[in-house]
Amino acid sequence: MSTTPNDDPLVDAPRIVHTRAYQQELLEEALHRNLIIALDTGSGKTHIAVLRMKHEAEGHSHKVSWFIAPTVALVEQQYEVIKTAIPVSVGVVSGASEPNQWKDASLWRRILASHRIMVTTPQVLLDALHHAYVDLGNDVGLLVFDEAHHATGKHPYNMIMKNFYFSLPPRTNSADSTARVRPVVLGLTASPIYGGNVDAAFRDLENNLDSTIRSSRKNRDELAEHVFRPEFKHVLYASPIHTWDGLPSVNYQALQAVVDTLNIEDDPYVVALRSRLARLQPGDDRRRLDQQLSKAVDKEDTFTHKGLRDFARAAQDICIELGPWAADWYVAKVIERAKIAANPYNNIMSAWQEREKRYLLSIISRVHVTMPSSDTDKIVNGITPKVRALVDSLIVEEGLFRSRDEDYSGLIFVTRRDTVLALAELLQRIPETAQLFRVGCLLGTSSSFKRHSFLDITRSILSESQADTLRDFKIGDKNLIVSTSVAEEGIDIQACGSVIRFDPPPNVVAWAQSRGRARRKRSSFIIMFEKTGPQKVKEWEETERRMMVAYNDPQRDVTIPVEEDAAFDGMDGYKEFEVASTGALLTLDSAIPHLNHFCAVIPSGGQDSHVPIYELDPPDYVEGWHSQPTSSPHTYQGPWGATVTLPRALPKHLRKFTTPRIHSTKRKAQQHAAFQAYIELYKAGLLDNHLLPLSTAIEPDKKEEVEAMLAEVAKRASTARVTIQVDPWAVSEDATTWFAHDVIIRGLPTLRMLTRRPLPSFAQCDFPKLYIPKLGEASVKISSAKSAPVCDDEIRRAREYTYRLFFMLYGSRMEREKLDFAYLFLPAAQWPDEQTWEERRRWQQERHSKGLTGASEGPFVANAAALGKRFSYPTDLAIVRGFSKFDKPLRLLSWRDEPLSAEEEENFRVQYEMYPDIQISYPLMVVGSLPKRRNFLIPFTLESTDGRQVVPAEDSPFLLHPQYALVELASPNEVQYALMLPSVLRWLANALTVDALRTDLLVKTPVSSVPLPLLLTATTAPISQERTHYQRLETLGDTVLKFITSNQLYAEFPLWHEGYLSRRKDHAVANSNLAKEAVQKGLYKWIIRDRFVPRKWKPHYASSIRCTPDEPVAEPEVEAPSKVNVIGEKGKNNMDKRKKAEELSTKMLADVVESLIGAAYEHGGFDLAIECAKRFGLGISWKKLPERIEEMHRVEDLDDLPEQLELVERMLNYSFTRRTFLVQALTHASYQGDSAVMSLERLEFLGDAALDMVVTDYLYHAPGKNYTPGYMHIKKEAAVNSHILAYTCLSTSVTVESVMPTWTPETGLSTLDDSQRIHLWQCLLHSSHRVLEDQNLTFARFQKHGPAIAKALEEDTIYPWAALTSLQAPKFISDMVESVLGAVYVDSMGSLDAVRRVMRSLGLMQIIERVVVDDVDVLHPVSRLGIWAARQNPQKKVGYKIEKEKGKVKCTVLLDEEELLDVSTSYRSRVSEDEVRFTAAERAIKKLEVMDVDPDDIIPIEEEDAAEENGSRDVPDYE
Repeated sequence: MSTTPNDDPLVDAPRIVHTRAYQQELLEEALHRNLIIALDTGSGKTHIAVLRMKHEAEGHSHKVSWFIAPTVALVEQQYEVIKTAIPVSVGVVSGASEPNQWKDASLWRRILASHRIMVTTPQVLLDALHHAYVDLGNDVGLLVFDEAHHATGKHPYNMIMKNFYFSLPPRTNSADSTARVRPVVLGLTASPIYGGNVDAAFRDLENNLDSTIRSSRKNRDELAEHVFRPEFKHVLYASPIHTWDGLPSVNYQALQAVVDTLNIEDDPYVVALRSRLARLQPGDDRRRLDQQLSKAVDKEDTFTHKGLRDFARAAQDICIELGPWAADWYVAKVIERAKIAANPYNNIMSAWQEREKRYLLSIISRVHVTMPSSDTDKIVNGITPKVRALVDSLIVEEGLFRSRDEDYSGLIFVTRRDTVLALAELLQRIPETAQLFRVGCLLGTSSSFKRHSFLDITRSILSESQADTLRDFKIGDKNLIVSTSVAEEGIDIQACGSVIRFDPPPNVVAWAQSRGRARRKRSSFIIMFEKTGPQKVKEWEETERRMMVAYNDPQRDVTIPVEEDAAFDGMDGYKEFEVASTGALLTLDSAIPHLNHFCAVIPSGGQDSHVPIYELDPPDYVEGWHSQPTSSPHTYQGPWGATVTLPRALPKHLRKFTTPRIHSTKRKAQQHAAFQAYIELYKAGLLDNHLLPLSTAIEPDKKEEVEAMLAEVAKRASTARVTIQVDPWAVSEDATTWFAHDVIIRGLPTLRMLTRRPLPSFAQCDFPKLYIPKLGEASVKISSAKSAPVCDDEIRRAREYTYRLFFMLYGSRMEREKLDFAYLFLPAAQWPDEQTWEERRRWQQERHSKGLTGASEGPFVANAAALGKRFSYPTDLAIVRGFSKFDKPLRLLSWRDEPLSAEEEENFRVQYEMYPDIQISYPLMVVGSLPKRRNFLIPFTLESTDGRQVVPAEDSPFLLHPQYALVELASPNEVQYALMLPSVLRWLANALTVDALRTDLLVKTPVSSVPLPLLLTATTAPISQERTHYQRLETLGDTVLKFITSNQLYAEFPLWHEGYLSRRKDHAVANSNLAKEAVQKGLYKWIIRDRFVPRKWKPHYASSIRCTPDEPVAEPEVEAPSKVNVIGEKGKNNMDKRKKAEELSTKMLADVVESLIGAAYEHGGFDLAIECAKRFGLGISWKKLPERIEEMHRVEDLDDLPEQLELVERMLNYSFTRRTFLVQALTHASYQGDSAVMSLERLEFLGDAALDMVVTDYLYHAPGKNYTPGYMHIKKEAAVNSHILAYTCLSTSVTVESVMPTWTPETGLSTLDDSQRIHLWQCLLHSSHRVLEDQNLTFARFQKHGPAIAKALEEDTIYPWAALTSLQAPKFISDMVESVLGAVYVDSMGSLDAVRRVMRSLGLMQIIERVVVDDVDVLHPVSRLGIWAARQNPQKKVGYKIEKEKGKVKCTVLLDEEELLDVSTSYRSRVSEDEVRFTAAERAIKKLEVMDVDPDDIIPIEEEDAAEENGSRDVPDYE
C-alpha cells in the first residue's frame, strides 16, 4: 500500500510493521483453528488479527471478516488501523453511527456486497442477526472478538455465539467456501479470566467462543523482548485520620445538615404523584400510580433526593480520601454548577423538570458555602496521608525519568468520578506537583445531558474534552492524567512511564489491564494500599502465573466440548421465535428492547414517547402502603408474573399481555410478557419479516430507481435524435390514404384539411376560440372525416396550395419545392373573389413564363407597379413587401395620389437612398405592419383591446414606391388562414396528443370520458407556455390523491396506528413513486412540454420521421427541449432557469399523474379519481369510497359512553349515528379507562385529509379568483395550520344551564343562575397530569390573547400569525379538531358536506371564506421580509438574533447585520422563541413598509410536496 508523508505531528505516519516470530506463530495457528490469543498489552495482538483478516480477504470467498470491539472508541480506533493496513473496502458501524437507521435489509445487502471487512460494536451485529439482515453462516467467514474476555453471561459477545453460532453446522476441511457453516473465530485479550479460578474461567471462555486460549510457546524469549513488564511497586499509607462523624470539611457539614432535613413528602415528584392519585378513579392507571408513589416513599430515590444524598456521600468520601480542602472545593464547585443548571430560564440540564429545578434551588440555596482557601500552606496541611504518599511517589518517579534524561508520563487510576476531579484540582494546587506536572482528567464519553443522576452535572466541570486531553497527553502538553477505569481498556492512550492505582483494582482483569498501560522500558506499576494490602497482589500474581501455564499447556490444544448453559434451560430459560422466511430471531433477552423500539416509533402527538408499561404480579406494595409505610414491603420472594400494557394507539386485543406467576425473577416475568406481546404484534401484521416495525421498511425510497429509469429514457431519446414527446402527425410508412375534414373559422370561408389519419370527433365545447385583432373572438370547428375518398388530383392540388399558402409568410424557414406535408389544405368550395385572384395569378404566371418579370418576382409574387397598372390599383392586396428578402410582410392600407410635401419627399428619398435616381411617380402605396399577434389562442388582455392606446412609431403607416415593391397574389382570406392556421394546428396537435393518451393509456377506463379541455390542461406542462397548464389541477389532484389514499389505507389496515398509515401514505403519494409508475406506463410521451413559437413556425413534413403513431418524433414547428435530464442533481450553477425548466423531471411526471387525478375528480368526483389512480396502481388496493366507508364501520359499538358526548355534539351542531367514533376522536393516548377504542391519532389522520380536501376544493373553485398554486397553498395554510386549529378548539364551547338555590333572611329562598361554559378541549379523555397542565396553561394564554385574535380574524387585513403562535398550544389540542372531523366524516358515511357543516360550526369555514372574500393577506411575516430583502437591489440580508436572559427572550432583527429593531417577551418554552421572532418580523414589515410580495415567487411548487410529506403544517414555508 502506498503511503504519503504526514506533516501533522498529531497523526502517526503510516509505517511498515514487520511480523515478529511469535506473531507469525500464532497467525499460522489461527489459520487452522479457532483461537483466543492471550498476549500482554502492547505485544501486537491487533497486528495478528489484521494479518488473519488480510489472509481471509485475499481468498475467493464472498464472505466478510467481522471485527467486533466492545466500545465505540475501540471500534473507531481499530477501524483506522485495519483500513490503513489492508487494501480492501472496510466498513464501520457503531452506536455513534446511529445504528437504528440501519434497519433496511437492502442496505445491509449492499454493505455486505461492497465490503470485505466490517468493524462494529457487538450490539450492531447482534441486532442485524436478530433481524436476519446478516446470516452468520452465509455472510461471515471470520469473526474477530477484541477484548474477548467479555464473552460471558449476557454480554452481546456471548449472545452472538449462543443464539447464532452454535446452531450452525461445524466447518470441515472439505467444506465449500460458500457453505453455510460456522465462521472462524479469533479472540484477542490481555486477561482471559474473571475471578481467581483459572480453570473455570478458561473453560467458560473457551466454551463460549468455541476456541482455545493460546499464547506463544516457541518464541517466548522474543515476546519478552517486546513486552516490557513494569517494575511492580506498592505504596503504603496510614489509615485516614478523620472519623465519619467529625469530618473537618465545613462545606460538607453544611451540605449534610441540609440533606438531613429533607423530607421525601416535600419532593415535587412525590407531591405530583399524590396530587394525581387524589384525582384518579379506581382502575389500572390508579393502581400503577399507587405503586410508583409507594416505591418513591419507600426507596426515597427520587431524582432530587437521591442526587443530593449521593452528592453528600461523594463529598464525605473525598474528605476522607483527599482531605477537607478537596471536599470544600468539591461542594462549592458542584453547588455553583447546580445553581446555573437549576435556573429555570436555561436548558443546560434539559432533562430536569422545572419543578425539580425550583425545588433543588430552594435546597442548595440553604447550604452555607464557604469558598475554599487558596493559601497553599493550608491546602498542603490539610491533605490526607494517602495524598501525601501519592505526591511523594509521583515526585520520585518523575525524578527517576529525569535522571535518565527521559520525559515523564503518568496515569493515575481512581475509582470514583468525583474523586478524579477533586484529586486533579488538588495536584494542581500543591506546589510540588503543580511545578512538575501538567494534569488532565478522563471521565468517559457518556452524555452529560441525559437524565441519569444529579451528579452527572460534574461532567460540566471539565474544561476539556476527552479527545483534547488524549491529544495533549500524546504530544506532551500534558504529562499526567487522572482517570477512571475508562483508560484501562478501549482508549488509544500511549505507553506510560508509570501507572499508579490510587485505589486497588477490584479484580485480576482490572489489575492486568491497568498494568498494561505501563509498557515503556523501565516503567513502573504502583498500587497504593492501606497497611495490609500487598497480600492481594501476591494472589493476583499467582493467578496470572497459573493462567500463563494453562494457555501454554500443549494438552489444552483439544477444544473442550461445549456444555449446555444451565441458565438457558427450563421454563424460565432460553426461548426463541424464528421467522422462517428470513431467519429473524426473537429471544427472551431481545424481547424487551424490541418492544421498547416498537412503542417508541408510534407517533406521540408532541407528548412523551410511548413506552410499554409493566406491572408485576403480585405488586411490590400493597395498595395504599405509601400512606402508612410501617411494615416492610419486601417479604415476597417469588415466583412472579407480569402484565405489559401497550399504547392505546393499538386495538384492544393487542394492548395487554399477561404471563402467569411462574417465573423465578421479576425480570424473567417481564421478558416473557414482552416476548408474548411481540409475537402477537408480528402475527397481527404490525411487524415485518425482519421483526421490525413496518415504518422502518414499508417501502424503500424509489428516487434512485426513478432517476435511473429517466436516464434510460433520455439515452433512448438522444440515440434516436428525437424528443420523447409523441408526434400526433406521425404515420407508418405504408400509409397512403388521405382523409378530408372541413375547417371552419367564423368570418372566413370553409377550408378543407387533408390528414393521413381520420381526426377524432370533437365536441363543439372542445374547440378553441381564436382572438383576432380588430375582429374579436372567432369560433373554430373541424368536422369529422368525409366518407368519400380523396382523389390523387385533389391531393396534388392540395400540396401545391398548401405550399403557396404557407410560403408567403414562412418561406424563409421552409424547404423549397418540398411538398410532403403531414397535413394539406384546399378551399372547400369557390371562395368570394376567387375568380378575381385567379385572373391575377394567371396574368402573373404568363408574365413569368415569358420572362417579363423583374427582380424577386415569381409565379405568385408580382411587381406592385405592374399589378397596379394592369388591375387599376386594387385595394384588396393583403401582403406587400420590399425587394429584399429580409423585408417583412406588410399590409396595403391605400394608394396615394396626393403629391408629397417637401419634408415627406426628403424623408422618402432617405428611405430609398440605395436608389439615388428614383423617380417619384404616383400613386404611392400607403402600408402598415401586419398585426404583431401570431398566437391567436391567447385571449386579449385589457390593454390589447383598448382602441385608445397609442400606436408605436415603428407601427405607424409609411410609404412604398410601387416600382420597388412586391405583392403576394393571395386573397385576404388566404392570408388570414396563413396567419391563423399555426395556432389551429397547435391546438389540434395538442388535442391529438390527448386523444392518443385516451386511446392508449386510458383506453377501456372511465377516465377516457374526461372532457378534452380538462385532459389537455392536465397534460400540459408550464414550460410549454400554453394558456392553461397543469399546475392548478395538480394542486387539486395532489389533495384528492392524498384524501383517497388516506381513505383506502384507513379502511384496509384497521390495526395500523397513525405512524404506519402516514408512512405508507407518504410512500404511495411520493413524487418518486408517482414518477416510477408514470415512466413504466410511458406517460412522458403524452406530456406537452414543447413551446409554440409562431415566429419560428414552419409546417410539419411527413418525411421528417416515419414511425408508428405512438413513437416520439421530432417537432420542427415548435421549440422542443434540447435535452432530457434527471432532476435531482439540481442542475449546475451555470445552467439558466429556462434550461432547468425544460428538463423532464421526477417532479413533472408526478405532477401530471396528480393533475390527471384532479381532472378526473373535476369531471366525475372521487369515484373517477379512484379509477384514475387505479390505472397507475401506486401500490394501493383501490376500492370506491362507499365500500371503504362500509369497512370503516366494522367496529363494535361501546356500551358505556362518556357523559360529555352530548355536549360535544351540541358544539359541533352534529348528532352522531354511532357515538363510538366520537369517543375515539376524544381519546388521548394516555387514557387508561376501560374503553376498547383506540386513541384519536387514526381519526386525526383521516380528518387531516378531509380538512385539506374541503379547504383545497373551496379555494380551487372560489368564484372569480382562479388562484395560482402558490396562493392556494398559503391561503390553505391559513385554515389548516396547527395554531388556527388549536385556537378553534380552545374557542369552541357550549353553555350548560343550571341554577343554584340560595336563601337569605331578606329574600328567603331564591335561585341563582349557575350556568357554565364547557369547552371542547375539556372533553378530551386522558389520564395524564402533563396533559392537564398543558391544557390549563394553554387556556390561560387563550383567555389573555383570544379576544385580540378573534378581532384580527374578523376585521384585520393581515392574518395574525404572531398572535396565534402566542397560544403555544401543544399538538394534541389541534389534533382534537382533526380527529373530530375524521369522526364526522366516517359517521356520516363519507359526507364532506357534513364535514363542511361542522367546520362552519367550529368557525373554520368562516375564516377561510373571509380570507378569500376580503383578500386577507396570509403571507407569513418571516417569508414576506425574507423575499422583500432578496428583491432589493442590491440584495439585503435579514437575520434574527435570539437571546435569553433573566426569564426573558429577545429577538433582534438584523438588516445587513445592522440592528433594525428588537422585541422581547417572557420565556416559557421553545415556542416563545417562535412567537418573539414572528412578532419581530411583523414589526419590521410595518417599519420598512413591506407589503407587495407575490406568493408564487415565495413558495416553489417543487417544495410544497416536500413540506407536506415531512408533516410541516405549523406554518407555511418561511425559511
